[in-house]
Amino acid sequence: MNRKQQSVIEYLLEENWVMKQQLNASGKKLRLSNVQRRSLAKKAKALGWATLQTYASLVTPSTLMAWHRKFIAKGFNFRNCSACQ
Repeated sequence: MNRKQQSVIEYLLEENWVMKQQLNASGKKLRLSNVQRRSLAKKAKALGWATLQTYASLVTPSTLMAWHRKFIAKGFNFRNCSACQ
């Protein structure tokens, strides 16, 4: 990975951290739609567990993988998901 990509990743992680802090300060829980969960689950599965442990910031890697298993068990086909692209 080149230096610019790493800088972008670090910025996005920091931005997510700030947004998460704002959410926590408001006392509200993060509510994701099924479309958002599917999209995150698909991308999370592609990254793999080890990478998620480093970069996942909104929800835990366990939650992301559980969502993916749940959608697969329900017969969801990620290839046909336009929101997951």
